Amino acid sequence: MILMASVQNLEEAFEALYGGADIVDVKNLQEALVGSAHPGIVKQVREAIPLDRHASVTLGVVPNQVGTVAMACYTAGVLQATSVKVGFMTHEYDAAVETLLACKEALDGFDTKLIGSLFADNPLYDGLDAGNMVPLAKDGECDGFLIDTLTKDGRNLFDFMPEPQLREIVIEGKKLEMSTALSGHLRLEDLDELARINPDIVGVRGAVCQAGDRSSGVHRDAVAHFKRQLNLRETGEIEVRETDTQVSDDGWVVIDGTGKTCAGILAALTAQIDEDHSSFIEVIIPDVLNSYDVVLWAEEGEHSVVTQRKDQSSGAVRMLIRP
Repeated sequence: MILMASVQNLEEAFEALYGGADIVDVKNLQEALVGSAHPGIVKQVREAIPLDRHASVTLGVVPNQVGTVAMACYTAGVLQATSVKVGFMTHEYDAAVETLLACKEALDGFDTKLIGSLFADNPLYDGLDAGNMVPLAKDGECDGFLIDTLTKDGRNLFDFMPEPQLREIVIEGKKLEMSTALSGHLRLEDLDELARINPDIVGVRGAVCQAGDRSSGVHRDAVAHFKRQLNLRETGEIEVRETDTQVSDDGWVVIDGTGKTCAGILAALTAQIDEDHSSFIEVIIPDVLNSYDVVLWAEEGEHSVVTQRKDQSSGAVRMLIRP
């Protein structure tokens, strides 16, 4: 995972880079819900930062005007932005695809990457659900995608989309060789969840500002602290896996799904197999109906269900799976 810091001017861009941010993302937080910075600011940042350092731009929530958005993307290319993010809120799916394809065409001949973006809280605005992110990015011929949020009421990404869903979206994006990015008022406390999801890029602003106040400006010390915590999880020095796994007396891994949703159980199984392809897994499933989903998951992953029995004392189903 690499760190992307949102900046509004050259001073903040330097603070982000000095603190260790991998990408500075130039945007305008005062325009509408989130908007694009003036091209003069983008030009200033791009000219001051070596081309081997990433400087991206955000168009924010774009209007339903294909030519206007394509022209903005063309400008990002002229300014040598590393990438340009095109965000959709209330667009219809087909209209969003049309806009992205026009943007892709406008970027022909430039090194600027096209990043499609949806907002996890779009349903609050009767907008396009972020669950459409992977197909939208694929149909729009994007180089990658970003899932972000728009609300400014204290809620963040995980208040609108659960970890298992985000993990599935990120994995699907990676399978299509897209860059994957998550943002949306993320905090240090969210790093364990983010590390389990493992997007390519983590985008932040408030968490890397002085005293955590997104209006106070990006500060190098806050950036350095966030980056250090990110690295500790990436190297495994801080363990981020769920603590509901243990080794049984028979030598296989046990995943206790008590208190978990079906999606949570499947996420835990997937994470365990990603980490260890050889150990047998016994999963405890409190709801017998969820056992059908686990069997389907096993079949799709070409794993074998060795045994399946009902625990008479608890009523839970205990299933032994061989990866």
